[in-house]
Amino acid sequence: MLVLLCLAQFMLIVDITVVQVALPAIGTDLALGREALTWVVTTYTLCFGGLMVLGGRLADALGARRTLLAGLGLFTAASLLCGLAATGPALLAGRALQGVGAALLSPAALAVITATFHGPRRGRALGVWAAIGGTGAALGVLLGGILTAGPGWTWAFFVNVPIGLLVLAAIPAVVPATRGRAEPVDVPGALIVTAATALLIYGLVTAGDAGWGAAGTVLPLTGAGLLYALFVLVERSVRAPLMRAATLARRPVISGTFVMLVATGLMLGLFFLSSLYLQRVMGFGPLRTGLLFLPVAIAITIGAQAGGHLIGRLGGRPVAVASFVLTAAGAALMTRISPDADPYLTLLPGFVLAALGIGPAFVTATTTTMANIPPGENGVASGVINTFHELGGSIGVAVVSTVAAASLAPGGAGGVGGFVSGLTLCAVVAGVAAVVSLGLVPPGRPAAAFVGHGHGH
Repeated sequence: MLVLLCLAQFMLIVDITVVQVALPAIGTDLALGREALTWVVTTYTLCFGGLMVLGGRLADALGARRTLLAGLGLFTAASLLCGLAATGPALLAGRALQGVGAALLSPAALAVITATFHGPRRGRALGVWAAIGGTGAALGVLLGGILTAGPGWTWAFFVNVPIGLLVLAAIPAVVPATRGRAEPVDVPGALIVTAATALLIYGLVTAGDAGWGAAGTVLPLTGAGLLYALFVLVERSVRAPLMRAATLARRPVISGTFVMLVATGLMLGLFFLSSLYLQRVMGFGPLRTGLLFLPVAIAITIGAQAGGHLIGRLGGRPVAVASFVLTAAGAALMTRISPDADPYLTLLPGFVLAALGIGPAFVTATTTTMANIPPGENGVASGVINTFHELGGSIGVAVVSTVAAASLAPGGAGGVGGFVSGLTLCAVVAGVAAVVSLGLVPPGRPAAAFVGHGHGH
């Protein structure tokens, strides 16, 4: 059962990074510009993150196995649609459905594991589950390069279909059915917060071409602000809110969501810029790009493992600060890129250093939050942290895409200037995050039982 559930989760994590290397090929085949390519990445993480807490609620209300099967079935069918997509809108629709399926599958699978394993076995099972994140990120970039260079980018999606069907067929035999609990589900809240974030991302992406004062930028950003305000009102009025205001207002939750949002935004933003730089400016093929990304993804995993040990000894605050300092230094080193310089000497060393910093940040976000939250609020706090994990990636890619717009336009008329600006922004954001973490992240060492690697990493 654990192997099957981890295999399903592995597909979800891989699909966050697998398209990064395939983006130039997708753009060429489907005639997609910068904005559309940004949405190929962000649509999936937006729906995954925005609806994940709702998915957890549905698993409680309808039963974990039923929700698990529905999510896996939808994700598998959506992967087929993505592979068959002949136009940009068709691909984006498939990516959105993938995200909805992932939002149902991931919390339901975790609920099954938590209910099935007890005592020390639960700790080992959750450790295996957490390790899937680093492995999925590492293999996602490599798999994307291999498939794009071989049978084509469509197979980055087609490969999910036989795996999904296999797991679908096996789950009824190994995962016991559970009865759901009759409890209200805050569907309006989930839809409002997802729509608000979609408008926020749309406004950020549009700003890259239209400018910050254009109606196409101002109106979506204003609409996002109004919807976020409406979300707060809805959460205060419904009987079973998606996110409780009292939990969100706790310092450990504010700290965890901040660290998770920034770390994921930096990670996917750096992946996005580097993939397009290597293939469009340096002329790398998909496979060569994927292989160059491999030590970066491994560095994230190593950093997460080291972070898990250091937090238990030093506490979360120094680890968070050091993580963002490393990331800032790495991103600053990456700004040395130029068409005449070897990316193995300019881009890669800084990228590996930044990745070593991002890994412990993921661990800090989850560990320090869960160690300082009352037991009765664990589920809600975990759901919020996991939600910001996915939404951070969506916002990060949108922001760096806007800043680097001149270099990402067809023909790359802006040369490498846009890429350097995007990398500089990442370095500045990481530096500011280090200063903020110094005052925001709770001091002290968490209890040993709470030290873990969190969602996805």
